[in-house]
Amino acid sequence: MSTTPGRAYLDRRMGLLVAGKTDQMVDETYTDDAVLIHLEGSVQGAAALKRYFAEHISALGRMTPKATKLSETADALLVELTVTTGAYGDVTSHEAFVLRGEKAQYHFTALK
Repeated sequence: MSTTPGRAYLDRRMGLLVAGKTDQMVDETYTDDAVLIHLEGSVQGAAALKRYFAEHISALGRMTPKATKLSETADALLVELTVTTGAYGDVTSHEAFVLRGEKAQYHFTALK
């Protein structure tokens, strides 16, 4: 069974996050001018995204992916992701990515 572009993007992104390689994840999976929009505000640009993810992933503690549902088009990806975290147990988030090439230009996120 072949992997879809959206699944490949998500797997690459999650592998780097689980490994704690947040700077590399931003470099490899976001455009330089990417915008992350969450319920408390937004973050724009690679430097700001690196700070955001370093803090966010550190606060979660060890992270293990548990379940993923996704739907995709040629340039967008909608994901429901559940991970087990060291700090909060099971956490489910809803993520949407608008892609430019193989990188996210826009990322919307909300925790359940």
